Amino acid sequence: MTITCFIRYQLDPFQRDAFKTYAENWGRIIPRCGGHLVGYFLPHEGTNDEAWGLIAFASLAAYETYRSRLKADTEAGENFAFAASARFILREQRSFTEVVEGTFGISAVQ
Repeated sequence: MTITCFIRYQLDPFQRDAFKTYAENWGRIIPRCGGHLVGYFLPHEGTNDEAWGLIAFASLAAYETYRSRLKADTEAGENFAFAASARFILREQRSFTEVVEGTFGISAVQ
């Protein structure tokens, strides 16, 4: 994967469980629509209103294909509607990044 969509969410910290459900739903939807789900991440310590989602793609063209599939996917539409009605996402930012070769997926030396 060469391109990763890095999504930063500002959450209502009192609706953490709603965001967890939202993220779990994407675990089924994103791969079906063509994205490589790296993962969703909830706050654990420190800031309590910031979460992330990382989705990788072979190229920006692959991302555009994914977006088209996502728009046509019934469950994706339902998940977007869930977030809009529950209002647990206060802000969302997207950045596209590329991995620095030799720095990703390196395991700790035992």
